[in-house]
Amino acid sequence: MYRVVLGHISALSAGNIPPALRQQAPQGKRRESWLAGRALLARECSPLPDIVYGEQGKPAFANGTPLWFNLSHSGDRIALLLSDEGEVGCDIEVIRPRANWRTLANAVFSEAEHDELEQWRPDHQLTAFWEIWTRKEAIIKQRGGSAWQIVSVDSRNTPNLNVSHCQVGEVSLSVCTPTPFTLSADLLATLPAER
Repeated sequence: MYRVVLGHISALSAGNIPPALRQQAPQGKRRESWLAGRALLARECSPLPDIVYGEQGKPAFANGTPLWFNLSHSGDRIALLLSDEGEVGCDIEVIRPRANWRTLANAVFSEAEHDELEQWRPDHQLTAFWEIWTRKEAIIKQRGGSAWQIVSVDSRNTPNLNVSHCQVGEVSLSVCTPTPFTLSADLLATLPAER
């Protein structure tokens, strides 16, 4: 089973969150996204299992909980991928202009990813950049790696992993799962943005 839930950080972080979770939240600019992520997890997994952190900082449920999850946020959007199949990764990005996106693509995209990018019309290449970027990030997050490893990931060559992408409006979302799962705009369109 895989479940993808989308939400808005501003609404989730301001919502009904247990006081104990509010006390655990970090201070500063990460606070709202942290609270929104915990709010999504608490809605999907009640009671919320204890959360531990891997070597590179990836959060996971404590040993004995047969569920895996990954969170991602961009702008005011947040995505939760929940699984009972094994480790998962997801990445969400609001498609937006980025001044140095071509330089960044040249630095971290594989030859196959560059070929994919060049197949798009010039006016759609920024959208293609975000699609490739989210796939790469989802793979890294599934592995529990760090963003510094992005150059070593080729999202066009992922044996033993399933990588799926979809775009809904200005949001690009990719997931990396150990077994087949296909994201679709229809699936995401049916998910409630807030409950």
